[in-house]
Amino acid sequence: MGIGASIFLIALGAIFAFAIDANLGWLNLNVVGWVLMLAGVVGLLTTLYFWNNRRRTVVARPVREQVVAEPVVPVQDDRVVREEYREVRRPGYPA
Repeated sequence: MGIGASIFLIALGAIFAFAIDANLGWLNLNVVGWVLMLAGVVGLLTTLYFWNNRRRTVVARPVREQVVAEPVVPVQDDRVVREEYREVRRPGYPA
């Protein structure tokens, strides 16, 4: 039962319980109205519970790393020609 059907049952039950004053003899419309309202509230709470569980589902995807590195120049005559700079970035990480 969805949210729309639950609200419909609550409204219909409220009409039977509070707005209609008829005597059918074998059927009490006040009781029918309260039963319909109760069924609508139970259906609404059940629907909201399952919607809340569905939204908590987390789908994990593998993280791909992008390695950005400058070429390394070897040491010449005990002097470093260029220092190495290495950086690891993940997708979605600000540059």
